[in-house]
Amino acid sequence: MSHPTPTTPTTPTTPTTPTTPTTSPRHTTAAPSTPDQPPSWAPAAPTIALLTALGVLMVGQMYTVLALLHPMATALGTTPEQVTWTATAFGFAYAAGFLLAGPLSDRYGSRAVITAGLVASTAATLAVSAAPNLPTAIALRSLQGLTAATFAPSALSYVVHHIAPQRRGTALTCITSGMFAAAVLLQIGAQAVAEGLGWRAVFWLGAALMALSLIPVRRVLRPTLRHGTGGGLSQAFAAMPRLLRRPRMVALYLSTVALMASFVAVYTAVAIAGPAGIAGNSSAILALRASALPALVAIPVLARVLQRLAAPLRAVLALALAALTVAAGSFLGGHTVPLALALLLFVAAVAAAAPAVVETINATAPHARGAAVALYGCSMFIGASLGPQLTGALTGLGFGGILRVVAAALVLGVLLALPALRHHRTQ
Repeated sequence: MSHPTPTTPTTPTTPTTPTTPTTSPRHTTAAPSTPDQPPSWAPAAPTIALLTALGVLMVGQMYTVLALLHPMATALGTTPEQVTWTATAFGFAYAAGFLLAGPLSDRYGSRAVITAGLVASTAATLAVSAAPNLPTAIALRSLQGLTAATFAPSALSYVVHHIAPQRRGTALTCITSGMFAAAVLLQIGAQAVAEGLGWRAVFWLGAALMALSLIPVRRVLRPTLRHGTGGGLSQAFAAMPRLLRRPRMVALYLSTVALMASFVAVYTAVAIAGPAGIAGNSSAILALRASALPALVAIPVLARVLQRLAAPLRAVLALALAALTVAAGSFLGGHTVPLALALLLFVAAVAAAAPAVVETINATAPHARGAAVALYGCSMFIGASLGPQLTGALTGLGFGGILRVVAAALVLGVLLALPALRHHRTQ
């Protein structure tokens, strides 16, 4: 919903900083300053397929509980509104983990961090399945979020260092779209598994898939040459406070919070507030969740067309479209087909806005991209963490009322992105 969020991505037209190749031709990891002198780049197709699938699995752990709120509440002796704290706890820990995972990936190599993260996430996910009560579930979900956060920054950093420049834009678009698709796919999968095997089986299955993923990770991904030890971690962390002193950067991060809070709030509203006439109908709810999938396929296909627009303009237009579609959806009541269409357009707008915002951030902080995008990832999941609580606090307003508040939050996101657009036009 990814969303989602890299440590050192570049746009397809931006060359990367050259590094020293390894001694083995098979494991060359250099990224030259021009595509005319390529090293032995990693094979794009299997790399993209693996990282996209892992993005769905790892980022999707944030969203599985949105489809499990009722069975978890029954088993843990609480209410669905209280169970939303398991999503919030995951999201806040995930956001904090981004700030650590990005510099660690730069220092120790993407494959090493992905591998360690998968091992830790397998254990944490199994532990969640055994939670006996809500406080324990919240604590274990925090641990799961912290371990899962190792994947996204490392994966997108791997793309920058190992995928040929002409394939890099496609790779980043596919992987980030997969992270957004996770919000839909993992809810659908979790609902289906929970209805047949119970909610704990969702976490058993997730842990098993993480463990099995270690095999293709070791076979497909190449080791990354470690960076020098000259204060790499401290330099990455030192750049963050400087970026947060720049008002335009802060506005972009806040617009990201608004975008992701709105995205998750809408899906939480579908789960616990239920549109009139659809609430309690699991088939209709499943259809609403699935209705967004075509948008998550279309946006990567249209990536080259969308990139003809400047990134700040794309961000503003996409945020505005998201606000309009959510506002329209708030008046559609229990009409499933029009509501599904509104949700489709909303998810398409979110999927277009997120990469546009990160491209704008890249351009705004060319000398501290790793730190800038780590803060972007943190902002995304702070927003994703606030989404369930926003919906929980507004349940008294009903489904339509929640969506109208979400539309207002997205309008705020548009206003926060406008300074970057004005700055771009004056350059």
